[in-house]
Amino acid sequence: MADFVKIEKGLGPDGRIAVVRFDRGDGINAMSPEALRQLTDAARSFEDDGETSVVVLTGGAKSFSAGFDLKDPEGRSRKSMDLGALRRHLKLGPRLTRAWQEMEQITIGAIEGFCVGGGVALAVALDFRVMARDAHMRVPEIGLGMNMSWQSVPRMLHLMGPARTKQAVILADQRISAADAYEWRLVEEVAEPGKAFDAAMALAAKVAAQPPLSVAMTKLTVNRLAHALDDLASHMDVDQFALASMSEDHKEGVEAFLSRRKPRFKGR
Repeated sequence: MADFVKIEKGLGPDGRIAVVRFDRGDGINAMSPEALRQLTDAARSFEDDGETSVVVLTGGAKSFSAGFDLKDPEGRSRKSMDLGALRRHLKLGPRLTRAWQEMEQITIGAIEGFCVGGGVALAVALDFRVMARDAHMRVPEIGLGMNMSWQSVPRMLHLMGPARTKQAVILADQRISAADAYEWRLVEEVAEPGKAFDAAMALAAKVAAQPPLSVAMTKLTVNRLAHALDDLASHMDVDQFALASMSEDHKEGVEAFLSRRKPRFKGR
């Protein structure tokens, strides 16, 4: 298997910063099922790491991630799966975002270029996001006949509130600029083009200088309070995605995307 994820530890003040780089080297950085597994394993590798206080997650120079890889053979095999196999396969995404959200370390995303779909889902599972001024986000799932999943809607709701979350998710063709993302509270800092990683590392250094145990316990408390009802609110997340993926509209949305034409949805 190709190695899409690299981890570097021992950086910054007292070596308490780690960097996780997700870069497929193609300028697109789409999330294949194997990439999802590698990113999940990367998050879990910090479970017993008492030497790292902050983890900076960065993508490629041209893109954080284009989202789920619709052209990946394993991903496309979902079309022929029975419902049970499909539900099991669809748990890869929620497993990924949950692993990053539940990390004891503070997590910071450095976003250059574009951050689309599953890339947004991963970004909102982090503690902080730093975005280059010329970068943008987009949530295209509804435009592909799917629903936004991976428990992303509750996380976006906590950050932006109901109206902005609906605007970001339902208006699937809308690009969210870095300025808008900052105004909407979707990101915490905007950096100059090409400098998102540097800005994220500067923020990481400030966090790493704080007492590690107090930081970890504070993160846990805030997360437990903020996300206490998320599982209840999104318990049907995977099943809704599975149901939507079996619709004619989903088939039409994907075919239109791959053919680069406007989809014709019929509500069935």
